[in-house]
Amino acid sequence: AALRRTDVILEVGPGTGNLTVKMLEKVKKVIACEIDPRLVGELQKRVQGTCLANKLEIRVGDVLKTDLPFFDACVANLPYQISSPFVFKLLLHRPFFRCAILMFQREFALRLVAKPGTKLYCRLSINTQLLARVDHLMKVGKNNFRPPPKVESSVVRIEPKNPPPPVNFQEWDGMVRIAFVRKNKTLSAAFKSSAVEQLLDHNYRIHCSLHNTVKKIQTVLENTGYSDKRARSMDIDDFISLLHGFNSEGIHFS
Repeated sequence: AALRRTDVILEVGPGTGNLTVKMLEKVKKVIACEIDPRLVGELQKRVQGTCLANKLEIRVGDVLKTDLPFFDACVANLPYQISSPFVFKLLLHRPFFRCAILMFQREFALRLVAKPGTKLYCRLSINTQLLARVDHLMKVGKNNFRPPPKVESSVVRIEPKNPPPPVNFQEWDGMVRIAFVRKNKTLSAAFKSSAVEQLLDHNYRIHCSLHNTVKKIQTVLENTGYSDKRARSMDIDDFISLLHGFNSEGIHFS
């Protein structure tokens, strides 16, 4: 994490504070978010009466339901069940932070860094890579934990793109979601489902008060050259130009 003396660090799920104490020795402040009141008590006891106590701020509650504070970096061994929603909460957080060093379940980490055309490439991969640079730093075997969990883990570095790409993320995610529901199908087939047609027809009427959306969708797919492409093999630039193609014809996804 290349922590600095002046840094404010966000830690989620500090537990009894093994990582917290190491960071408190190096930085200006650690804001630790913990949902379990018993662990909060353990953490408070651990720093009580030491010079580290005034550098620690503990926030009790569900980090997904609260506004994130200002911080320079996020360093955490996350509760794995909140991995996906927390990553997007981080990436949409403002002001920008420098980086996040996070431990995830191995397969989740590999999805974050997956490239177009590979088996694990999915909506999570492209959404994360649109907003950030993601690097797989190291594997952490299950035997490093007591007791050993059933899954292998990995440490990942996430660095937000600043400035972010000029894309409406809500629209982008709406389009990518449709494309990846059946990522092995052609986009022409994916966009033909009646649920997709109804959604886009509804949005189209709001934006333009016009009909015949089905034909328009297929025309956009053909004109942009993506009709026979499959989501699994498309990169960020492909999806950006497809979204521009739809938007310029008044078709929206939010």
